[in-house]
Amino acid sequence: MAEHHTPFALAAQCFPPTLRNLLHALPVTQQATAEELRLRAGSGLRVVDETGREQLVPDTQWVTQRELQDVIEIATHASFHNAMEPLCRGYLPLPGGNRLGVAGSALSQGGRIRQFRSLSSLAIRIAHDIPGVAEPVAKLLNEQGLTQASCLILAPPGMGKTTLLRDLIRIYSDQWHLRVGVADERGEIAALHKGVPQFYLGATVDVIEGCGKSEAGILLLRSMNPQVIAMDEVTSPEDVAALSVIAHCGTAVLATAHGQSVAELCRRPLYQTLLEQRLFQAVVTITRTQGKRQYTVEVLSC
Repeated sequence: MAEHHTPFALAAQCFPPTLRNLLHALPVTQQATAEELRLRAGSGLRVVDETGREQLVPDTQWVTQRELQDVIEIATHASFHNAMEPLCRGYLPLPGGNRLGVAGSALSQGGRIRQFRSLSSLAIRIAHDIPGVAEPVAKLLNEQGLTQASCLILAPPGMGKTTLLRDLIRIYSDQWHLRVGVADERGEIAALHKGVPQFYLGATVDVIEGCGKSEAGILLLRSMNPQVIAMDEVTSPEDVAALSVIAHCGTAVLATAHGQSVAELCRRPLYQTLLEQRLFQAVVTITRTQGKRQYTVEVLSC
């Protein structure tokens, strides 16, 4: 990806010129390791590094709610109203696999957030492509004879689940020579642009984005004859139902979920159902020790 089209540069383009220039003035090493850009009304622009620590950008000024809205309008090409629906669902997908989330005073109806009356802060999560990050995980799976097994990647938010998933997809495709279908609901895994993935996923990978994971997964199963189907963030009963159909058709599954451990998942009804059906043969857990991510593989009994 060209330098001016890196995920950091694409994220910086969402900010008004004054803030954008401050971001471009950051050291290249800080730009390369930035994981989030955060902006809060009454505070300044901050960068979150790979350790999870926030650092105030030099020379930044306190920002207003108007500037928060400006970022969304720039990111959506002045379609603030159209951006409201995905923002209320969680976040807005951005070019390059980035994503934007907001906080503020919300208006709910029927138990769901319908709009934000005012904004207090926003965060842009910067996508990272790190070829080779999944090699230690792949080695452990290979040693256990699990190269065609279903695998669940488990970690809290912001720990790099999607980055690890993306590299595992490459390994399943280019090293283990499997056909992989990717249900990329919000365009974070492949970041398709005119049909071409902006993140290289492998030579034998087919992607569907822009629709629900469950719908995309079943469509891939029916149309592309995948040996593996990958999807990010299993969060709903529909996702679990689709995974069940896929797994019982003999297709392996790569997926991610929020959580700290398998024991924690067993206490949550959605994932309890998933584990009781024994859809996964292995769980990869991501933790952070002294600012560095660690990966462990737990083989599940069948």
